[in-house]
Amino acid sequence: MARTPPPKQSGDPAEQPPPRRGRATAVARDAGLAAGAAFARAGFGDPSLVLHWAEIAGPQIARIARPLKLNEGPSGGVLTLLAEPGAALFLGHDARALAGRINAYLGRAAVARVKFVQGALASAPLPPRPPKPGPNPDSDDPVHKYQGPEGLKTALGSLARWRATQQKR
Repeated sequence: MARTPPPKQSGDPAEQPPPRRGRATAVARDAGLAAGAAFARAGFGDPSLVLHWAEIAGPQIARIARPLKLNEGPSGGVLTLLAEPGAALFLGHDARALAGRINAYLGRAAVARVKFVQGALASAPLPPRPPKPGPNPDSDDPVHKYQGPEGLKTALGSLARWRATQQKR
């Protein structure tokens, strides 16, 4: 059986895999390096643009478009957004304001132009529904004797109802 030669390594440390240690280590130790390399391949030297996209663009735009790639050049960067098929035309009218918000967030003129690629976005999972409140705690429960702030008393009552449902299982 012929051996395949190892892949050629470039001089860029971001493209090189982490060194092998011959033993198991925590995943988190190498996850940051792998994630940083993935962001760098897409042109995002600073991953905060992708990670905080909903805050930067706003919830309406974040729902229909996501950053795909950032190409920085001498005349400014070009941000490529993956947008829902019908939304690319709508977002094209708002591209200059969106570039302004991105540059304000990053604190530098990183994006000069916004380009749109049409495609289906994977929908974000819906947040889990809160559990239904359980029955009111018994009259001898210590939560009824609490005399502190109302917000904390409400939270303690909720905890007592949850505890009552767990004891019935």
